[in-house]
Amino acid sequence: MDALQLVALVAASTAVAGLARRTPVPAPLLLVAVGLAASYLPGMPDYTLDPHIVLPLILPPLLYTAAVESSYLDLRANIRPVALLSVGYVLFATVAVGWLAYLLVPDLPLAAALVLGAVIAPPDAVAATAIARRLGLPHRITTILQGESLVNDATAITAYKVAVAAAVGAGISWAGGLGEFALAAIGGVGVGLVLMVPIHWLRTRLTEPLLQNTLSLLIPFIAYAAAEEVHASGVLAVVVVGLFLGHKAWKVDFATRLQEEAVWKMVAFVLESAVFALIGLQLPYVVQGLGPYGIGESLWYAAGVFVLVVVVRFVWVFPATFLPRWLSAGVREREPGVDWKAPVIVGWAGMRGVVSLAIAFSIPVVAFPARNLVLFLTFTTVIATLVVQGLTLPPLIRALKLPGRDRRAEILAEAQAQSEASRAAEERLDTLLADERNALPGPLAARLRTVLERRRNGVWERLGAVNELTGETADDTYRRLARELIDAEREVFVRLRDERRIDDEMMRTLLRRLDLEEAAAHREEED
Repeated sequence: MDALQLVALVAASTAVAGLARRTPVPAPLLLVAVGLAASYLPGMPDYTLDPHIVLPLILPPLLYTAAVESSYLDLRANIRPVALLSVGYVLFATVAVGWLAYLLVPDLPLAAALVLGAVIAPPDAVAATAIARRLGLPHRITTILQGESLVNDATAITAYKVAVAAAVGAGISWAGGLGEFALAAIGGVGVGLVLMVPIHWLRTRLTEPLLQNTLSLLIPFIAYAAAEEVHASGVLAVVVVGLFLGHKAWKVDFATRLQEEAVWKMVAFVLESAVFALIGLQLPYVVQGLGPYGIGESLWYAAGVFVLVVVVRFVWVFPATFLPRWLSAGVREREPGVDWKAPVIVGWAGMRGVVSLAIAFSIPVVAFPARNLVLFLTFTTVIATLVVQGLTLPPLIRALKLPGRDRRAEILAEAQAQSEASRAAEERLDTLLADERNALPGPLAARLRTVLERRRNGVWERLGAVNELTGETADDTYRRLARELIDAEREVFVRLRDERRIDDEMMRTLLRRLDLEEAAAHREEED
């Protein structure tokens, strides 16, 4: 893939993802569909998925972004269901799907079937969590799906390495496989724990946002490479570092946080768009590699494996949800009101993604039996889960009528938190103004108090009455008028620059101040 082809892939995939935002179809599904259609266009370049690029260069930043945006406290509170899915389910699916595929597909060696099971075991929850947020699923279900996607890749990659060693005759034993799994897991977490504190220390000591954001872009690659260098799990190292830095992000200065949020949103958007498009573009390569296996026969096997993947997930999810509750009174007290609807959603949200394909493409070409068939079955499973489950998940969620997020309760909690913070800020202001070294003219001191009062009252007003003519709360109207005033000032600065009454450097300085004020207002509106 040359530079022009790479640019074309990124440009086309981001354009399709942008178009998806204007349609009810989730972006991953539209990207895969467009990739499938484009794969047979005349003159289409060869976009063969390279595992040496996906695993070390694309997976770490996507994992890091998800980890930073996740809640360490929420994941800790849901560690049992997350661990049962990200570790227990992946290992169970590796063995169960592998064994059943061995029985289903004639002449498929058991070791190769177990490799297939490991490859298609980890769900990619990017699409599922996007749908969950859009439809307002309960917070706990979204947290569990996110937590599963953070860790399950590490489990699957380690299980895959053990299965491949057995398939190519490396003579690995079950005890050796368990030892390698333990080394990868403990080593990955250990590397993350070792790196997270010095990286956080460095982030809080750097005073230049540009340097801080450069470090931020390097962090996932540093963590992944360091863990892989000692044969540990790079995935777990990235997740541990990302969770810690996300939990401590409040200690970094505001300019860095603003820049980081914008930079990582762009990085995640571009990478996610490109990888889902790449999934669809693999079709010609996968079909051509079938060799002695007929396409019709292989499609029957593919349908069977897809059904196995769906059934095996439900076979695990329901007992994993209810058995701990039946066996432990403590679990019943901590998790009241769990019914059959939540595990149905979690079970159906088992879509596979680019990680499965990247692992499959890394299967050794030499000395591995039925490699092409395993690659084809992986591809068809990924496509089937994305299309079938991805398209039916939204109507399923609506049909089950799960209780959504209580927006009024969330706004009330936000208002109470803001009120408490504003009282603390007012007390700090009184203390500061009592010191002669902080003397301010009356209007400036009053302005500080006005800002605190508006911040405190703004959230409460979202619970109150709205303007009958505009449908806005008083705070909405305030922000709209503030933007109008900023626009008026901005136009004047540009006019003065054009009239050569100020230079470009001064105009940029003045505009930056307005941009920061507008960014603060926009951030409050988003929240």
